[in-house]
Amino acid sequence: MINDTIINAERELYLTLLTIAETQPIAYDWLALLPNWLTAIKDKRNYAHAPAYQASVARLPTISADSVDLNGAAITINAQLSNSERKQTLALLKQLMPWRKGPFYIGKQIGNDESGISIDTEWHSDWKWERVAPHLSPLKGRRVLDVGGGSGYHGWRMAGAGAETVIIVDPSCLFYHQFMAIRHFVGNADNYRTHYIPVPLEALPASSDQGSQLFDMVFSMGVLYHRQSPFEHLQQLRGQLIKGGELVLETLVIDGDANTVLVPHDRYAQMNNVYFLPSVDALVGWLKKVGFKEVRCVDVDVTTIEEQRATEWMTYQSLSDFLDPNDCTKTIEGYPAPKRATIIAKR
Repeated sequence: MINDTIINAERELYLTLLTIAETQPIAYDWLALLPNWLTAIKDKRNYAHAPAYQASVARLPTISADSVDLNGAAITINAQLSNSERKQTLALLKQLMPWRKGPFYIGKQIGNDESGISIDTEWHSDWKWERVAPHLSPLKGRRVLDVGGGSGYHGWRMAGAGAETVIIVDPSCLFYHQFMAIRHFVGNADNYRTHYIPVPLEALPASSDQGSQLFDMVFSMGVLYHRQSPFEHLQQLRGQLIKGGELVLETLVIDGDANTVLVPHDRYAQMNNVYFLPSVDALVGWLKKVGFKEVRCVDVDVTTIEEQRATEWMTYQSLSDFLDPNDCTKTIEGYPAPKRATIIAKR
């Protein structure tokens, strides 16, 4: 069951890529692959829950938003919800749990009376954005790629900051349909500047080892440590940038000198897919090694249990369960507790 929201969103993505292809022919390669990408994410043979996710999005009530705010802490759809609409929307959005990146708000906010739906996600993604945003070049009029963008929270914030086009790539079937649920309520309020392609970075076409070079800015936040080959990931990010384009890289780091890199033996903070945690100096060296210039660290921040925690919308274990109960500076495995750095560099 696919409703007009998904059909419209995918059509607008096609039209956006078609427009880009008029001046950047490599985008035709994206267009050639797009039907397979969009079919695969809805195929229950690939994703058992895909039909249920599609049904949840399709059954969301049609609500006319008075306004949409992409610049506040929560992506906010200001709309009047009847009691039945609120109950229906709440039940359907809960079927798309767990919600990890946000927050989002749907409904009216009048004084202290919040009769809408507050999607209180596991992560306060707005905190990360507030740390990163002051250091960015202006996004107005720029074409942006958000790698590993999850449910799309940061992509919406990029559009709110004036980006001309935002393309989110993430292979998660759940995140794709969470994005479509929010798109259902946002409608065309962003003039369809925010798009989602459900594939990993490495699936994107490249005309050569130089990549597609389609984007003014590329974001990779919370992805690098999940890559078995961090240099390959950095090269792929660089390949998506135009000459002089800007990379925003946010990842887990540890303290140490330019030669310090932690390779967890098994799990890190209970994650079994964490491979490399460099020091800031080592990470800067990696970026320079693959050809980035003007590499600078703009923020280092320890992740707190207030920023990442279990909520009504993500009821599984979260950061507090992954730290040593007797020493919050260490993970449960004895490694340094999560610390994140943001690096900005240019191609």
